[in-house]
Order: sequence, then C-alpha cells, then structure tokens
Amino acid sequence: MTRNNSIIAILIVLVLAGAVPVLLAAQAQPETILFNGKIITVDAKFSYAQAIAISGGKILAVGSNDEIRKLAGAGTRQLDLHGKTVIPGLMDNHLHGAGGGPGVDLSRVETLHELLEAIQARVLAANPGDLIVSNGDWHEAQLKEQRLPLRRDLDTVSPENPVVVVRGGHEYILNSMALRKWEINENTPVPPGGGISRYEDGTLNGELIDTARSHVKLPPPPQKDLETQIREQQEEYSILNGAGLTSVRHPGAPVEQYRLLQEMEKRGLLTMRVNFLIRLGGVKTPQEASERIAAWKVTPSDGDDWVRIWGIKLGVDGGFEGGWMTQPYEEPYGQGGTYKGLQTAPEDVYTMTVKELSRLGWRVASHAVGDAAIQLVLKGYEEANKVRPIVGRRWSIEHGFLPSPDQFPLMNRLDLVISAQNHLYLAGPSLVKYWGEKRASWVTPLRSYLDNLNNKMAVSAGTDAPVVPYPPLWTIYHFVTRDTITGGVLGEDQRIRREEALRLSTINNAYLNFEEKVKGSLEPGKYADLVVLSDDIMTCPEQRIRDMSILATMVGGKIVYQSKDFAF
Repeated sequence: MTRNNSIIAILIVLVLAGAVPVLLAAQAQPETILFNGKIITVDAKFSYAQAIAISGGKILAVGSNDEIRKLAGAGTRQLDLHGKTVIPGLMDNHLHGAGGGPGVDLSRVETLHELLEAIQARVLAANPGDLIVSNGDWHEAQLKEQRLPLRRDLDTVSPENPVVVVRGGHEYILNSMALRKWEINENTPVPPGGGISRYEDGTLNGELIDTARSHVKLPPPPQKDLETQIREQQEEYSILNGAGLTSVRHPGAPVEQYRLLQEMEKRGLLTMRVNFLIRLGGVKTPQEASERIAAWKVTPSDGDDWVRIWGIKLGVDGGFEGGWMTQPYEEPYGQGGTYKGLQTAPEDVYTMTVKELSRLGWRVASHAVGDAAIQLVLKGYEEANKVRPIVGRRWSIEHGFLPSPDQFPLMNRLDLVISAQNHLYLAGPSLVKYWGEKRASWVTPLRSYLDNLNNKMAVSAGTDAPVVPYPPLWTIYHFVTRDTITGGVLGEDQRIRREEALRLSTINNAYLNFEEKVKGSLEPGKYADLVVLSDDIMTCPEQRIRDMSILATMVGGKIVYQSKDFAF
C-alpha cells in the first residue's frame, strides 16, 4: 500500500469514528477570533461561550477564551469584544423593504396635523394638477388622534391636486380631486374582496380597501438602470445590517428582483442572505398557473445560501381593516353586524391553485389574518396534501393573527409553519377599534402557538416592513412584553420568554427556510452570521431590549456594519 493510500485509509477510519471534524478543526488556522464576550449560541441547550473562531466565512469553534485563542496563528485577527453580548444574526421572516417608497414620507409624523403638513409641503412644491402620492410606511396608530386622514382632511391642504395616501399594503385614501380623476363616486361598484368607505352622511370618505384599489391606476415607478437598482438595494441592505439583520425573507416580489439579487451575488455585493417568495395572483385555472410559473424560468429549489427561492405567495383576505372573520367587527366597523372583513380569493380558485402548486413541487405561503381566512387556507392545504404530501415541506401561514384554538390540530397534522410578525406593536389601538379588546389581545398569540404546536421550531418572527417598523429588537421586545407603541399592553397572557423570542428571530427563522443546518445559531460548521449588542439581551431591563444599540454585524465572517461608538 502506498503512503497516500495509507493516509486515505486512516482518514476513512477517522470519518467512521466521527473524528475527522475534530482533527480538521485542530489543524485549521482561524482567520478571525472574537474573544472576551458573552456569546449566546442559541444551540439546542441555549449555551453560552466567551469566544468564537471563524474560518472561511464559517464558525470553526466556540468555547472559552483560552480554548479558542490557542487556535490562533500568525495571521489570525483577534478582536476583543470588551464583554459585550453576541447573538446569532437576526432574521426577518416577512420583510418587503426598509422604507415605504419614494412618495411623501409619513413614517415619522406623530399627529394628523404633521401628516397634513407633510402632504401640503409636497403640494406647494408641485405644479397645479400634479398627482401627490405618499409612501406606505406609517399607520394611524402612530398618530395622537388615532385615526385615518380622510377625504375632507386631505382637501384642506390639497384642493386642486389629486392626493393618494398609501397606507400599508391594503389601503388607499383619496382626496376629492383624486376621486374625480379616477371617476369614483357613490355609484362605483365595489369589487369582490374590496371596500369603498363612506362618511355617516353616505358620501365617500376616500378610503379604498384591498381590491377596490384597482379603481386607481398609479403611475409606474420610473425605470432605473441596473447599476442604480444595485446601488439602491445595497443601501437598503446596509440599513438593515445596521439593525442587526443578516437574513430576510422577501414575501411576494416579482421574479425580476430575484434576478437582481443573483446579479449582486455574482458581483460579491450582497451583505444579506435572502429567501425569496414570488407572488402569484390572478390565475383562474391550473393551466394558467403552470404557464405563469414556467415563464419565470426558476425551479422550486433554485438558489444557494445567499439567495434562494422559498416558494410562492398567495393571499385570501385583507389586512388590519379587512381580515376575514367568522364573527362581525366591532361597531361601527361591523356595519350593523354585517361586516366580517374581506375574502380576497374565491375558495374554489384558491384551492385549485394550491393543489396545482403542490403537484408542481412548489411550497406555498398564504397570507391569512382572520380565523375564517385561516380556515380557508387549512382546507386548501388539506386538499393540496392529497395531491402530493405537503407534510415535511414546511408550507406556511403568513401572519396568522387570529387562529381559532380548534385549528391547531390540523396545523399539526399538515406540519405547517407560522410566519408571525409584530403588527400589534404598531396597530394595537386600531385593532381594538376594529375587533374589540378581546380579539385584539389574541392577535398573534405566540404563547398559544408555542404551547399547542407539536414542533416548537414551527413559529418564527418578523415585521412585515414597511407595514410596521422593521428593527428586529422591537419585535423581540413586543413578543416578550406584549407592549404596544401607543396602546399599552395587550394580551399579557401571550407573552413569551426571552429565550423563546430570540429563537423565533434566529434558529426558528432558519428552520422556516430549511436552513437550520447552516445558520441560526453559533455552532461549528455554520455561517459566521452574528450581531454584537450593547447590552445583555437576556438580563437587561425589558425596555432596553427595544432601545439597545447594534454595535456590529457580521455576515459570513465579514463585518458589514460597525457602530462609530464601538471598536473591537
């Protein structure tokens, strides 16, 4: 036997004995060592360490200062954490973007007066008749008055320019000029799955909900060349890195954006790992669904650990003002007990679609807010499971605000995952008005999800930005306290522990994406995606969870954000 063959034989024995990883780790020289910290690994035991060694973008070893620093070689960069806390990189399971778009920025207004002033400033800078559009990165719950700006309010600052105030992803509010521009009046038909609201005197108040927005044709965004698109996407991910995010899941974007991210990866420009859902809407037959998907020229398993296709996004009901319930909304929103929200997809079309997607091997994520919507999704998923098993494929319910307890067993049988967000943190007072305090206190019942779902990793956390603020630490704070920005604590019985909340924002998010073996915790062999915090998230006062600083963020062992107030 030759010397090389002897070495191969020894390695085979070591592989079988499970010793090769230890041998390789002992021989490898880390490129970077972080030491003298409080490292929360979020492994199965939720263990702590002092130091971490990184090589080739992955974690080489985790342990005590002495154990890890012994691995250093002449070229190893050693960074002192000065006792700061390190956690796995934070993840967001449902993030559209870091801002609400190019329109009038309403994200920081605190009163109705400030909101109207912001619109008026844009009107004064425009030409007569120019269309004024806001961004969607705001909610009326942030306003002192706790109400929407309606048609007559908007008319006071823009009597001659059409105004469309975009609120989240489900609602437009128009002034009188905008209603006239698109010929919307008291006789305009309300499409299925939509709403056109009125004042008490029966006149239109300018609010168009969900599918009723189709009456408004906003101009398409300006065309941007590839380099501009890449630069803007880099800037957005840089902002998100500064909030501690290392991975996001984009829910329901066009396939062109996926191609953009692939190009950025090819150029080595990505600082964010992305799971991507493509939106599929408006199909009415299986053949139409198949043809639409074929045109994308992507497969259900397309991508890699930087940019990966997650699946397809569908929706069956509205948002805050249109979640589809089995019981009416509170009055006056219940309209005399007749209003239960909006079903935005016919049951037969939805069921046909998920069956076809299952047959084609795609995963599905379905937007469902109210209990009636969740029931429709569960029935559709059950039918899809008969075509081709979805058990084990981690199909998801997006949001899942108001499940009925009797729906938990079917969620378990279908092995579903829940993509939950902190909408209540922003919109608490509005949800009390729409649904009453009892239902609002049940919104996103994480304690009940974790206690009733067989798989404790089947629930993950995110924001739905720009519908709600995106900082992931705000999400953890809300789920630990159930506090809201302006409405106090709602649903205290649904609080979860800090360890659980951190898992939801890290390893459980990785599980949602079939990536728990490569990220989500700080363990050897996983990507060195991590965050340095100003405070100990496990022991600090609760308010500090929300207000602490991100000192540094690493993705693949590279520093992608570092606070000017922190030096390793």
